[in-house]
Amino acid sequence: MDVAASLRPRFAGEKPLPRLLFVTDPARTPDPADTVRRLPPGCGVIYRAFGAPEALATARSLRNLTAARGMTLLIGADEALAAACGADGLHLPERLLDTAAGVRLRHPDWIVTAAAHGLDAARQAGAAGCHAALVSAVFPSRSPSAGPALGVAAFLALVEAAPLPVYALGGVNARTAQRLSGSGAQGLAMVEGLVDAVRT
Repeated sequence: MDVAASLRPRFAGEKPLPRLLFVTDPARTPDPADTVRRLPPGCGVIYRAFGAPEALATARSLRNLTAARGMTLLIGADEALAAACGADGLHLPERLLDTAAGVRLRHPDWIVTAAAHGLDAARQAGAAGCHAALVSAVFPSRSPSAGPALGVAAFLALVEAAPLPVYALGGVNARTAQRLSGSGAQGLAMVEGLVDAVRT
């Protein structure tokens, strides 16, 4: 999406970070490989298995696809799965933020990101050594776990105050993303919004 290039990130970042992240979900993105094949090179993928029995096979398939296309692959919440499939790193839910420092010590080459539902969590992620925070929900979202939408003004204020690169997540799609141009965010993270964008 062109708007990702207009964000003007505040941070250079310790590691190169993609501008677009595709976040998988078992219910809302049942065929993540199909979407990954349609993404432009240089995007990132966060595979969230949620304990699926086929998680390792899916993760390895996504690793092959992303490696072939120059994409970053992060695994959600499962350090062992990330190591087993040769992922580029780990994405932590907010409830696991206290494990981030240990993950960084064990895997210094990994990219480690974390979910954050407010500025306090974003600051905690920065203090723990995370490379970026995915802040949600920026816009109203259909995700069952999404809280009230922050709105653009509150998100912009959070980006300015956060000590690390921030991604916008939650209700982000080709239409709403236009409102974040020049925001200073590192990038955009999407579930269905990116699926829909690459199919049109």
